[in-house]
Amino acid sequence: AEQLSNQHGAALAARHGALSADHLEYLDEPGIAAMRDAGTVAMLLPGAFYFLRETKLPPVAALRAAGVPIALATDCNPGTSPLTSLLLTMNMGAVLFGLTTDECLLGVTRHAAQALGLSDSIGTIEAGKRCDLAIWDIERPSDLVGRMGLNPLHQRIWMGQTT
Repeated sequence: AEQLSNQHGAALAARHGALSADHLEYLDEPGIAAMRDAGTVAMLLPGAFYFLRETKLPPVAALRAAGVPIALATDCNPGTSPLTSLLLTMNMGAVLFGLTTDECLLGVTRHAAQALGLSDSIGTIEAGKRCDLAIWDIERPSDLVGRMGLNPLHQRIWMGQTT
């Protein structure tokens, strides 16, 4: 929506009920307000930011202050974001954008599900939701966000629909 300049795409997306708006480096206050009012999720893509050597940071503090949910994704594509690691995406979200560990974890779970319109069936561990559960060999959640090149996956469990 606002990757290389502010074309007011996020506000337009929000006006039309978009679940999310991506690439928000040049997002302005009216766009943030429109997203907040519409419940549109802010999708940040740190791999594209990094790969394109962008210098304009997305307005994370303003998104936080407005209560706009922030999701993170790899934006995996060969032209502008050849990133495939969700762990590295979370690390970049923290290092490049100043997101907290909690924001990064919410960004790839609950808020990502919301951005896809799937909050009723995935995104949190709750009775009745589908779940692909990853069990990590870590001491604290920040170990998933703060380390680069480590994949401490202990076990992956495919749960499907639970009751």
